[in-house]
Amino acid sequence: MLTRRGTSAREAALDMLLRVEREDAYSNIELNRTLGSAGLSRADAALATELVYGTIQRRLTLDYWLARFVARGLDKLQPWVLMLLRMSLYQLVYLDRIPPHAAVGEAVKIAKKRGHPGVVSLVNGVLRSLAGCRGELELPDDPDPVRRLSLKHSFPEWMAARWIETYGEETAEAVMAALNERPRACIRVNRLRGGRRSVLERLKAEGFDAKPSLLSPAGIVIRRGGNLADTDGYRNGEWTVQDEAAMLVAEACDPEPGMLVLDCCAAPGGKSTHLAELMGDVGVVLANDIHPHKERLIVEQAERLGLSSVRTSVCDAAELPRRIGAESMDVVLLDAPCSGFGVIRRKPEIRWTKQPADIDEIAAVQHRLLAAAAAIVKPGGLLVYSTCTFEPRENEEQIARFLASHAEFAPDPDWPQSMLDGFLAAGLSGPSPATGSVTLLPHVAGTDGFFIARLRKRG
Repeated sequence: MLTRRGTSAREAALDMLLRVEREDAYSNIELNRTLGSAGLSRADAALATELVYGTIQRRLTLDYWLARFVARGLDKLQPWVLMLLRMSLYQLVYLDRIPPHAAVGEAVKIAKKRGHPGVVSLVNGVLRSLAGCRGELELPDDPDPVRRLSLKHSFPEWMAARWIETYGEETAEAVMAALNERPRACIRVNRLRGGRRSVLERLKAEGFDAKPSLLSPAGIVIRRGGNLADTDGYRNGEWTVQDEAAMLVAEACDPEPGMLVLDCCAAPGGKSTHLAELMGDVGVVLANDIHPHKERLIVEQAERLGLSSVRTSVCDAAELPRRIGAESMDVVLLDAPCSGFGVIRRKPEIRWTKQPADIDEIAAVQHRLLAAAAAIVKPGGLLVYSTCTFEPRENEEQIARFLASHAEFAPDPDWPQSMLDGFLAAGLSGPSPATGSVTLLPHVAGTDGFFIARLRKRG
């Protein structure tokens, strides 16, 4: 089902929601693809984005309320009808700026275009009933914290249980609440094409509400403004759109000009290009990825930023020791495939597509790649391991397991002082001496959830 130019914001959102559910599409990619071709105004594009993310985020809670008003059961509804009801109820409950009559009326219009009179009557009746009592919609005060937090914040019970067990009820709830917030926009200033101060002044002059990042010396946080990738500054290579937590990964590598640096799982190239910028574009950054079609993304990033030190390769990272030689790199970054829990704000469908068994499968892949990455580090060199999750099985336990079987590596306590200063300013704990690592939880500094470990190979 393609979204045609001239369609309404709600129709576009409905089409995208159905593709995410039916085809396992990523919501962020679907939004970028659809909004570029649907011809929506900026306001309508913002509404469609809100509806897609919000409806996916709040699915469990929305279905709890809908089930009380759909007599024959939600499982009997056509997928598009159920999605239309979810999307419309999301507006009634969570979007105060939209009048109830507008949310109901627009849903009925869509139902008339896509369904028979019986469907129209059902959509109209259910939504009018919900609109009439929306102030009375409540959730049960369940004594079981797993069930209560799962329903309140709309996460699967197994995730809620896992996070409560790991972090305690209070922190687990704070994490869930943060993952339902709108992600803030951040950019990384290309130090080779200007300083952060001049970029800040330019953004403010163009109407952006921008402030310097506390965590990253290259970062700028945008609290209000337009699409940062649709600007002359982006096109001219003055900045890259990237979350603050992701910026810290290259900074933890602390590469020096002239070094040989490897990014094992590099696409789409954000961390590889950051490494090159930190090196003054002097040396070599080998950006590898397993997917051939993603190599072009890395090349385009490097070209846009004016970087000549980035080279690309395509292979399974486990093959890299054989391909490029053992102990051949000064710094090796393994930004490993992971469960992605830390970026649920940007990809809310992760909460519905992941299962507990996936974590063990992913951890096994990480273990294999970590061993391969370690073999490439020169004596005295640095291995940096990172994930965009806060799952201990993939993070602290992974590093502890690695160190137990690789006596030639040890946690590196000598993190760059700029990073330590940033952690302190943002209210984050410093690196753990036991694992040489930092875990960034999304509710503490407003970043994506991330894990970063620095390990030094003995000389």
